[in-house]
Amino acid sequence: MKRIILPFLCVLAFWSCKNDTKQTSTGEVGLIEKDTIIVEVPVEPIKKTIKEIKAELKTKGIKSFDFIDEKTQDTIVMQQYFLAFLKKSAIHMQNEEENERLHKLHLAHLSEMYALGYADISGPFVDESDMQSITVYNVPTLKMADSLANADPMVQAKRLEVEIRPWWGPKGFALR
Repeated sequence: MKRIILPFLCVLAFWSCKNDTKQTSTGEVGLIEKDTIIVEVPVEPIKKTIKEIKAELKTKGIKSFDFIDEKTQDTIVMQQYFLAFLKKSAIHMQNEEENERLHKLHLAHLSEMYALGYADISGPFVDESDMQSITVYNVPTLKMADSLANADPMVQAKRLEVEIRPWWGPKGFALR
């Protein structure tokens, strides 16, 4: 009896953990994972000195200055970022399919900006105002931030308008 049950349990365990494949409408084959648990393991951040941080920013052409915290006497490197505010334009979505297509292209554009290191964070506003979203660009010039923001397909389709503002933020600080 053990000879039958043990192989059966092994096959059952293997079958329940395997990945299925799925063919998309474009013919690509992808994996569908079942019962997957993703665990993020914190990675030790690379420690850099203030001098190294400032030299790196200078090499990239990004403006910075030192701020001394009065309480701790710590030196905080302040970096110039550019905030791109995306606002509703006079042209509104005529049909849902076009809106969905442009939104997918908009998200792909933002993903590319992150991958290339040009954008650090982005997201929509939750109220119903004309201001739709914000992206923080980590680039050396207003002209470059403006160019990247205006390359967004939603902006090119005249569905959103861009307003860029320079902003000083502490280098290396995370959102909490």
